[in-house]
Amino acid sequence: MKRGGIANPAFEPSSPDLRLKPRASASRPRSPPGRPPPECEEGPCGWGSFTPRALQLCNNPEGYLSAYSLLAIFQGIVVNGLVNVSISTIEKRFELNSSLTGVISASYDIAFCVLSLFVSFFGERGHKPRWLAFSSFMIGLGSLVFALPHFAGGIYQYGSKLEDTCQISGTSNANFTCNTSKESSLSNYLYVFILAQLLLGVGGTPLYTLGTAFIDDSVPKHRSSLYIGIGYAMSLLGPALGYVLGGQMLNIYIDVPLQTSTEIDPDDPRWLGAWWIAFLLCCFGTWLLIVPFSCFPKHLPGTAKVQSEKISETHDDGSEAFVEDRNIGKNFKDFPVALLILLKNPVLMCLIVAASTEALVATGFATFLPKFIENQFGQSSSYSATLGGIVLIPGAALGQIISGILVSKYKLDCKNIIKFMLGTCSVALLLNTVFMFSKCGNEPFAGVSETYNGTGKLQNLTAPCNANCNCLRSFYYPVCGRDEVQYFSPCFAGCTSFTVQKRKKTYQNCSCIGMPKRLPDSEEVPFEALAGKCRTQCTFLPLFLGFFFFAVVFTFMAVTPTTVAILRCVPDKQRSFALGVQSVFLRLVGTIPGPILFGVAIDSSCTLWDVNKCDIKGACWVYDNSKMAYMLIGIKIFMKSMCLTHLLKQMDEETSVSWHQDCWN
Repeated sequence: MKRGGIANPAFEPSSPDLRLKPRASASRPRSPPGRPPPECEEGPCGWGSFTPRALQLCNNPEGYLSAYSLLAIFQGIVVNGLVNVSISTIEKRFELNSSLTGVISASYDIAFCVLSLFVSFFGERGHKPRWLAFSSFMIGLGSLVFALPHFAGGIYQYGSKLEDTCQISGTSNANFTCNTSKESSLSNYLYVFILAQLLLGVGGTPLYTLGTAFIDDSVPKHRSSLYIGIGYAMSLLGPALGYVLGGQMLNIYIDVPLQTSTEIDPDDPRWLGAWWIAFLLCCFGTWLLIVPFSCFPKHLPGTAKVQSEKISETHDDGSEAFVEDRNIGKNFKDFPVALLILLKNPVLMCLIVAASTEALVATGFATFLPKFIENQFGQSSSYSATLGGIVLIPGAALGQIISGILVSKYKLDCKNIIKFMLGTCSVALLLNTVFMFSKCGNEPFAGVSETYNGTGKLQNLTAPCNANCNCLRSFYYPVCGRDEVQYFSPCFAGCTSFTVQKRKKTYQNCSCIGMPKRLPDSEEVPFEALAGKCRTQCTFLPLFLGFFFFAVVFTFMAVTPTTVAILRCVPDKQRSFALGVQSVFLRLVGTIPGPILFGVAIDSSCTLWDVNKCDIKGACWVYDNSKMAYMLIGIKIFMKSMCLTHLLKQMDEETSVSWHQDCWN
C-alpha cells in the first residue's frame, strides 16, 4: 500500500456529489508548515460596546477554562451526583419502581444522543461561548424542573410505625393485603422527572462537544491535551461533590418546616431526606455562569496565530480538501455528507469504538461498584458508596490529568497516542483480575444458605420458629444473631422485644437464634441479636480497593488522549461534529447499555428476591458473591479484549488505510 495520496478506493465515493476534489495547492509538500489562518472574529471580552478593562484579564484560554470547569462541575453535581443519590428517595416518595427510575436515568443520555450530532454540526461555525451560555441556562432549568415535584406533590405522609419484631398476638403486620387496583397519582410525576433529564441532556450536549473544541481552537497543539485533561478532571469532581452535598441534604427531613414535629428519625425506614434542596442550589449556581460565557468573544485573542501554526494530522483520504472546497457545514443539506465523511474515517471510528467499549465497562462499574462492595465485603450501603466514590472519582481524575500531562509533555501524535492507549488498556485489564482473587464467600444467612438450627428449608425464610409471627418479606431489616448467623429481620429471627442503647438496637427473646459458637457456656450474652449485618470474615477489601484504584487510573488515562486524537484526525471544520459523533457512539454503545448489561449480570447472581403479597418481584436481598465476581470479570475481559482488538487492528499499517505522513512522523 502506498503511503501518499488516496491509497484506498473505499474512500473514493462513487456518487459525483461525494467525489473528493484535490486541493488547489496539490503541488505543495505533503507536510505543510502550518494551516492557513481561520476567519477568526477575535475581540474583547464584554457585551457589545461595553467592554470593561477588568474583564480582559479573563479574555484568554485560562479564563475560559475556569468558566468551562465550573460548568462541568455543576453538570457533574446534578447529572452524575444528585440524581444518583436521590433516586432511591424519589422511588419511595413518588411510588416508582426501579425500572421506571431507570427510564429517568436513561433520559439524559437519550437527549444527548438525539441532539449531539445536530448541535455539534451547526455549532462548529457558530459562537461557541454563547452556546455554553445556553448550556448553563438549560442545566439550571433542568435542575429547577427536577425539584418541582416536591412542591407539587404535597406533604409527605409517612403513615403508621412498622413493627420490626415478632407480633404473635397482634395484627399490625397481618393487615397488609394485596390491592393491585389502588394506584396513586404520585407516579405521574415520572414524566416531570423525564422532562427534567431531557432538559439536562440538552444543556450537557454543547458542553462536551463545542466547549471542548473551543479549548482546542484556542491553545497550541502541545498544550491542548493538558487543558482538556484539566477540564475533564473537573467534570469528575462534580459527582464527588454531588454525592457529598446530596448525602448531607438527605439528613434533613423532606418537609423542612415539619422536621421538629415528626416522630421519625433518619434511622427509621420511613424517613425521607430533603433531596430537592441541592437541585435548587445548583439551579441558581449554574445560572450565574450565563454571565461569563455570554461575554467571551467568538474567538479568543491569538486564535488565528495558534491555528496557523498547527499541522494537519487528518486521515489522508482527501476529506479535508473536500470539506474546505465545498465549505461543508453551513447548510443542513451538508449534514449527511459531513456525517458520511466521518463514518468513513478508519482512524476516527477505531478510536470511537475503543472508547465506547471502555465507556461501557466504566459506567457499569461506576453504577454498581457500591453494590458490589456492599455485598462482597459486608459493608453498609452508605459506607460502600463512600468507598466507591473514594476509589472512582480520584482515580478517574488522576488518570485524566496524568495522561493530559504526558501527551502534552511528549507531544504525542496520533500513532503514539494509539500506542499509549494500547498500553493503558492492557495494564487496566491485568489489574482487573483482582476480581478473581479478592472475591469473598457468603456469610451464613438463615433460610438462604442454611436452615434455622436444623429446622425449615433452604430458600424459605419461614420456619416453625417464626411461622406465627406474620413477618413481612418487604421489610428487610437484617440482624446478626449471637450464633453468627444473619437473619432477614428481627421478626424472622423470632425476636419479641428490644432495647435501645446509644441509638443501637439489641433484640431479646429470639426463638430462632441458637447459642453462641465462640463463647464459653459460663459467659452470659446480654443480647440475642444486633441490628445490622454480621461482620464479614473476609479481609480482602483493602487489596481490592488498592488494585481497583490503579485499574481506574489506567482506564481513564485513555480518555483525554482519545479526545485529542479525534480532534487531530478529522478536518478542522469537523472537529466539533466529530466529538458529537463520538458522544452518540459512547452513549449508544457504552453508557446506555453498560448499566443495563451489568445490572442483568448482577441480577443473575441473586439468590433471594423480595416478593410482596401480590407476588410481584422487587429488589434482590442476597447475592451469590462468587458468581457475581465471575460475571463482572467476564464482561470486563470481553470488552477490554474488544478495545485491544480494534487498537491493534488500526496499528497494522499494511492492512488499514494509510494515514497522513505527518501523523506517523
